[in-house]
Amino acid sequence: MLTDNGTNEEAPEVVNWPVVFVIIIGVFMAMLDSSIVNVALPKMMAVFGVSADAITWVPNAYMLTMGVIMPLSGYLGDTFGYKRCLLITLTLFVLGSAISGLAWNINSMIAARVIQALGGGLIQPLAMAVLYKICPRGKMGMVLGVFGVSAMAAPAIGPVLGGYLVQYADWHLIYYINVPIGIINLFLVQRLLSETELSKGERLDLNGIILSTIGFFTLLFALNQSSSLGWSNPEIVVLLLVAALSLTGFVVNELRVPDPILDLRLFLNPIFAIGNIIMGIVVVGMFAVLFLMPLLIQNVLGQTAMTSGLITFPAAIAQGVLMPISGRIFDKYGARALSIAGLAIVAWASYMMHTISGFTAFSTITMWMMIRGVGIGLGMMPVMTACMNVVPRPLVGRASAMFNVSKQIFASFGIAVLTTVMQNRQVYHYAQLAHSLNTSSPAFSSMQKALSGIASQLGIGAGAGKALSLSVIYGKVATLAAVQAIDDCFVIAAVLCAMAMVLCFFLKDRKPGVSAGDA
Repeated sequence: MLTDNGTNEEAPEVVNWPVVFVIIIGVFMAMLDSSIVNVALPKMMAVFGVSADAITWVPNAYMLTMGVIMPLSGYLGDTFGYKRCLLITLTLFVLGSAISGLAWNINSMIAARVIQALGGGLIQPLAMAVLYKICPRGKMGMVLGVFGVSAMAAPAIGPVLGGYLVQYADWHLIYYINVPIGIINLFLVQRLLSETELSKGERLDLNGIILSTIGFFTLLFALNQSSSLGWSNPEIVVLLLVAALSLTGFVVNELRVPDPILDLRLFLNPIFAIGNIIMGIVVVGMFAVLFLMPLLIQNVLGQTAMTSGLITFPAAIAQGVLMPISGRIFDKYGARALSIAGLAIVAWASYMMHTISGFTAFSTITMWMMIRGVGIGLGMMPVMTACMNVVPRPLVGRASAMFNVSKQIFASFGIAVLTTVMQNRQVYHYAQLAHSLNTSSPAFSSMQKALSGIASQLGIGAGAGKALSLSVIYGKVATLAAVQAIDDCFVIAAVLCAMAMVLCFFLKDRKPGVSAGDA
C-alpha cells in the first residue's frame, strides 16, 4: 500500500472498507447528478425563459466537459497524487453544485455546470484507480462489485429523486443536495485516505492533451447533435472530420511519446483489449434501454418522469444486490462463466422487451427490467475487473482513464446511433401502418363517426370535426409506430449483448495472486 510518507508497500490482504465507502460516495454524487438534472429541464426552461435548444446546453456542457477532462485523470493522479486530486475534484463539484443552485440565468447555469463537470468528470476514474492502489487484487471483484452499485444505481435513482424534488419541493434542491454530502465526503477523504506515491520525472504530454481535447470534444459534440441535425448535416460532417484527424494524430502521438496521457500500449494485452471491447458493446446495448425506456414511458405513453423512474428503479435494486455477490464469486472462480451467464440474461430480457406495446402493463415492463438488472449485476463487474486486473499497479491510473473514456464515448455513440435508428424505423412503421389502414372499413367509419359526434357535442363544425377525428386516428398510428420503432431498438440491444457474450468466451480466468496486475 502507498502510505503517508510515500513509501511503496504491497496492498494489504484485507480491504479497508471505510475508505472504499468514502470513495464511493463521491462517485455516487457525480453519477446521480448526470441523471437527476434531466428531470428539471422543463422547469428551468420556464424559469429562465429559454427555448428547448438553449436548455439542452445544461446537460451538454456537463457531458462535453467530462469527455475532455477524463483522459487527464491518470496523468494528474500520478503527478500530483490521487488523494490531492480527489480533494480538488470534490471541491470543484461541490462549488459547481452550489453555483448551479444559485444560477440567475441560462449562461450562469451553463458556466456552473462546466465547473461541476471539471470535478465530476475526474471523480470516477480517480476513484477506480485509488481502489486498485489500496486494495488487494484477490479482493477486487468484491470491491468493484460494491463500487458498481453506485455507478448503476445512481442513474436509476436520479429520475425518481429529481421528479419528487421538482414536483413536491424546489428544483434548486437537485443541486443543493450535493453540497452538504460533498463537504462531508471531503472531510472523510482528508481524514481516512493516505496520499499515493508520485511519479517523478514524467514529462507533460502537451500534444496529447491538445489533440485529445479537440478530438474528444468534437466527437462527443457531433454524436450529441447528430440526432437533431442529421448525420449528413455539414456541421456534423465537419465535426466528425476534425475528430477523426485529431484522434488519429492523438493515437500516433500516444504511441511515440514515453509518457502518454492515455497509454494505448495497454491494448497489447489481449485481456485488457477484449474487456474494453466487451464493455463498449454492452454499454451501447445497455444505454439503448436506459435511454429509450424513459422516452417510451414519458414521451410515447404520456407518463410522468417520476412514474418512469419508479418503473426502472427495481432494476437498479436488482443490480445493486447482484453486483457484490457476482464480485465475490469472481474472486473465487473468475470472470468467464459469470459474464457469459449475465450477458445471456441481459440479451434474453432485452429481446423479450421488443413485445412491449401501448397496452403492456407497467408491472410487466418492470419485471423485464428487473430480470435485465439481474443480468447486468452478474455480468458487468466481472468483465471490468478481469480487464483491470491484468494492468500492472503503476499503470492503473492510465488504465482507469482509458476505461472510463471508452465507456463515455461508447455511451454517446450508442445513444446517437440508436436515436437515428429509432427515427428511421418510426418513419418506416408509420408508412406501413398508414398504408394498411383501411379508411373504408366499417370499424374505421364507426370510429370516425364516434369522434365526429364528440366534436359536434363540443360545438365544433362537421368539417372541423371530421379533420379532428382523422387527426386523432393518425395520432394513434404515430404512437404505435413510435412504440414499434423503440421495440426494434430493443432487438438491436439484444443482438449487441449476445455478441458481447460470445466475446466473453475469450476471457481467461486468472486465479487471485497470479494476475499480471500484481507486478
